[in-house]
Amino acid sequence: MLILGIESSCDETGVALVESGMAAVPLLRAHALFSQIDMHQAYGGVVPELASRDHIRRVLPLTDQVLQHAGCRLADVDVVAYTRGPGLAGALLVGAGVACALGAALERPVLGVHHLEGHLLSPFLSADPPEFPFVALLVSGGHTQLMRVDGVGRYEILGETIDDAAGEAFDKSAKLMGLGYPGGPALSRLAEQGHAAAFKLPRPLLHSGNLDFSFAGLKTAVMTQAKKLATAHAVPAEGLPLKVLADLAASTQAAIVEVLLKKSLAALKQTGLNRLVVAGGVGANRELRAQLDTACARMGVRVHYPELHLCTDNGAMIAMAAAMRLQAGVQLANRAYAFDVKPRWPLDALNLA
Repeated sequence: MLILGIESSCDETGVALVESGMAAVPLLRAHALFSQIDMHQAYGGVVPELASRDHIRRVLPLTDQVLQHAGCRLADVDVVAYTRGPGLAGALLVGAGVACALGAALERPVLGVHHLEGHLLSPFLSADPPEFPFVALLVSGGHTQLMRVDGVGRYEILGETIDDAAGEAFDKSAKLMGLGYPGGPALSRLAEQGHAAAFKLPRPLLHSGNLDFSFAGLKTAVMTQAKKLATAHAVPAEGLPLKVLADLAASTQAAIVEVLLKKSLAALKQTGLNRLVVAGGVGANRELRAQLDTACARMGVRVHYPELHLCTDNGAMIAMAAAMRLQAGVQLANRAYAFDVKPRWPLDALNLA
């Protein structure tokens, strides 16, 4: 069975083709991705209307590219999957509309996929796929969650962010330092030149006794520190000496990573599981990976990540999630081709009976 996956939830247009057959894990045949970063940089963040219009321009050429690379025809596709939510409503509607139009034209079923489930299952696309059950640290954009995963559609949320997520803490702190958009990767690169202990920043909820997260206070602390430094140097925050900015970036990253690390280890101890999956854009952070690898090796815990190029939003994770849901017994709806999107959609609402 060939599954075409379309991702358009925010600022990346992704299309992929996954083959589901006798193998336990579906096979990625081809994928293509277009990032809108260059377009949104001028505005310092994602402009939803521009994002939606660009998805319209990109999705069909990317589909052609994927089919050519896989050596397939559009008529060979058995199921068309798309990101139904969460995400930007207008952007989601582009992918949903194209997927349902293709389904209707081909007389094939369509399947709406949860964006976060795509991230959660994306490590199954790697050369070292995990096995169920596992603890998952999902750190993607505005979401930071820890969950127990016993199988596809069998999710128990152990803890989640109550305000800003880890990705938002990276991006907003970077913006305060004048690092531009996207801020998270820029802050991480700059942090490599700094000292993590240069500034004492808070680790919110680190000793809360639960597995919830909160990064709004950290963002405020970074802003306060940046203002103090700017006043001391008589320059705006973005005009601070490179060494000072690098130290602040390293200290910020250290605070975020420590919270993610300690909470993940606590989740493993609480559940008694010995396998951890880390997924989402922040899962590409080198410092987070290094510290998790070291700590988990000490505990005898296996850690799994998506391939680096599949940490960001992409069509491969949507096609893979659709394939795995079908393998788990999800029934495809009748081919009515009416569709809606869910800009807000809790992941545990997907649980299978």
